[in-house]
Amino acid sequence: MKPTTEKKKPAQARQTIAKNRRASFDFELGEKFTAGIALHGPEVKSLRAGRVAVDQAYARLEGDEIWLVDLHIPEYLAASWTNHITKRPRKLLLHRREIEKLRGSLTAGGETLVPLELFFDERGLAKVTLALARGKKKHDKRAALAKKSAQSEMVRALRRE
Repeated sequence: MKPTTEKKKPAQARQTIAKNRRASFDFELGEKFTAGIALHGPEVKSLRAGRVAVDQAYARLEGDEIWLVDLHIPEYLAASWTNHITKRPRKLLLHRREIEKLRGSLTAGGETLVPLELFFDERGLAKVTLALARGKKKHDKRAALAKKSAQSEMVRALRRE
């Protein structure tokens, strides 16, 4: 009898669904956390189709739980009458010690939790990367934009040489 050599399924890489590119412009980003998202069936199908708006979303602490608010996942058109509400609050799945750490930062004031990226991990689970963020002032945004512009100008000049 020959030994069977079953090939293992190759591990899928992390698949990015959406990024909040505006977050780094509007906020000073601090510590980052990764959390799971509690979703209903059609929501997952809609995410797999890449249909989500993350730019207006934020996370809020309510009791002993953290909720993702204003994340817009459009209805999945092929679903039946069991479709989901597009902007419902979604529970984030974090460890208790992470929630307690965030509670201390959020209750001190001046900081908020902003989603940076939605993705499917190697096992196919929907996750979100959050960052503790503090809002930037208008002059801070201008300075960051000027710095970025100067950096790209330097790179362009080096390429010409």
